[in-house]
Amino acid sequence: MRRFSFFAFLLLVSCLGSPVFAQTGGVKGKVRTMSGAAIAQATITARQNGEDVRSTHSDSKGNFELSGLEPGIYNFVFDAPGYAAGLKSSIEIRSNRTTNLGDNLRLMVDRGTLVLVQGSVFFKDGTSVTAAKVDVEKINADGTTQKLGTVWTNYQGEFTFKKGQGAAKLRFTAKYHDATASSEIDVDSAAIYRTAISLNIDRKDK
Repeated sequence: MRRFSFFAFLLLVSCLGSPVFAQTGGVKGKVRTMSGAAIAQATITARQNGEDVRSTHSDSKGNFELSGLEPGIYNFVFDAPGYAAGLKSSIEIRSNRTTNLGDNLRLMVDRGTLVLVQGSVFFKDGTSVTAAKVDVEKINADGTTQKLGTVWTNYQGEFTFKKGQGAAKLRFTAKYHDATASSEIDVDSAAIYRTAISLNIDRKDK
């Protein structure tokens, strides 16, 4: 009976003591776009000595917590579809501590996944129109339209509009004083598209 109690005691001590030797830490943070919006389902990966150790995903608000990391120095990689990867390097993980990487982990849009439309607006004599307002609409299959945004021409009469890749018919409507004109283009995969709009107004009439 005494022998059984002794071994039971050793087993209990062993069970209680094992976490002491397996204490781990973690990190937490929030992944955002450059404009500050949350990025859901971003992949956060802990790397050590060039190998992926553990990973997790951000929630609908961009928040994440990655636990179960042995103490040491790690690099953390942040990936999300349509964005260039981000990196936080040389982060020390300590036992029983969750290191806060902050709520400002921002990822840039990967331009290789974008439809880029570069356009120009001209007076009828062919000179450039500065500060023209350009409304951008998507033309749906049933003929209805959906406004996607507004851009303005620069001092060279040029504007740029970008959207995620995917087939769409786009309408660009330039407005300057009382003059209005439009152009429509079809876009598909990620690439650079070009368009030009000519207003029926002379520079001298501005």
